[in-house]
Amino acid sequence: MSKSTTKYHLITLGCPKNKVDSDGMEMMLRDAALASTEDPNKADVLIVNTCGFLEAAKEESIGVLQDLARRKRHNQLLIAAGCLAQRNGDEVLARVPKVDGLLGTRRWMDVMDLIEQIRGGNGGKKRTLQRYSLLGDPDVAYEAAVPRPPVMGGSAYLKISDGCNAPCAFCTIPSFKGKLKSRPLNAIVDEADALVSAGARELVIVAQDTTDYGRDSGEPNSLPRLLSALCNRTSSDLRWLRLMYAYPGHVSDELIEVMAREEKVVPYLDMPLQHGDPRTLRRMRRPSRLEMVYDHIAKLRAAMPQIALRTTFIVGYPGETEEEFQGLLDFVNAIEFDKVGAFTFSPEPTTPSFELPDQVADEIKAERYARLMETQQPISLKKNQAQVGKMLEILVEGEGEIADTGAPLLLGRSYRDAPEVDGLVLVPGVSGAPIGSMMQVHINGAMEYDLVGEPLLSQVFNSSKAAVTLAE
Repeated sequence: MSKSTTKYHLITLGCPKNKVDSDGMEMMLRDAALASTEDPNKADVLIVNTCGFLEAAKEESIGVLQDLARRKRHNQLLIAAGCLAQRNGDEVLARVPKVDGLLGTRRWMDVMDLIEQIRGGNGGKKRTLQRYSLLGDPDVAYEAAVPRPPVMGGSAYLKISDGCNAPCAFCTIPSFKGKLKSRPLNAIVDEADALVSAGARELVIVAQDTTDYGRDSGEPNSLPRLLSALCNRTSSDLRWLRLMYAYPGHVSDELIEVMAREEKVVPYLDMPLQHGDPRTLRRMRRPSRLEMVYDHIAKLRAAMPQIALRTTFIVGYPGETEEEFQGLLDFVNAIEFDKVGAFTFSPEPTTPSFELPDQVADEIKAERYARLMETQQPISLKKNQAQVGKMLEILVEGEGEIADTGAPLLLGRSYRDAPEVDGLVLVPGVSGAPIGSMMQVHINGAMEYDLVGEPLLSQVFNSSKAAVTLAE
């Protein structure tokens, strides 16, 4: 089978960092003249970029691979890529015997090499009774800008490093991603510029720990310099630069200063704290000085009064008493985060927390999760209600319909909402705005997680770029 007629079907599971790697794989496949297909039955190569972070994610990845394997045709290739392939490759092969190859977390750029190895370089005829693996670090350094496909929807993730140096007792990432490895600043800027040229209006900076950028090369606290470079060396078409996954203790005064100074950096920060009681945090091997967190947040809010703060917590960690959980609730009430995500603890083999005594029962985990979210809901509502009467710029993400009437409904995000994890701004009665476009919206309603607004009439009726309509 010639390359020009070969088709691939790529499924991405897990976090935005996997999405970045999948984008890179897509470009490698396209450059080799392979064509994408949404139908796995029509594909010659099936690729699943797996997630192996938690047990539930591992089982989801295995399930997707098994489903594809059941329908796999003769001479159709099935490749398991990414985190689970790197972390539990032997288990993947044991549970999904029809997997032909494994592609590790830092080897996505070698996807065509793996396909050629499996094919055996023999006119497309697949070898039998042999599997191939490309795991571990590549032979060449990860220096160049990551090739990415054209941007769809106006937003793109920008990965600045891989791996992690944090010692968190519950996390599997260092065991299969390795130590932090920062990408060169110029390569990141080049990739950002290419993404903006391809249509990105928002770049979302991601890594296991974005604020640890540069430490591996002897330049800790390099993130402020990177943000400045991204703001000053990309075109004016870049409107929003959003920062995710900041580590407490690494949010420096220099970082706060750059965030406040640079107009393209949106006043938004995601800082996963994992808990709010010092005793639990110490068992997690996380920073446990809450005074430091309060100090960070006070500085952020003083520098950017309009900042939206997001965090994530784990409930039901081994040894978490009712008193410690109440400490978390008190912390949530004291800080008043704009956005809160939560997970129940998952005991992961090979992590220090797996063998800890006093494991919390599943029913108690579920009950505490519900109480945490109930505590946060009125805070989120209050934060959203404070936006009523304001004008917010939104990035259009799509359209829908109002359930009762069938009237059109525009869906967008403001600077306060990160893609995929936060809420939306709903604009009833408007249709036709292109996905990825931006417009000013007057906020006139608020719910726990979403806002409601109406566009400026001048934008609706005087748009020269799109047929935007306002329903009667």
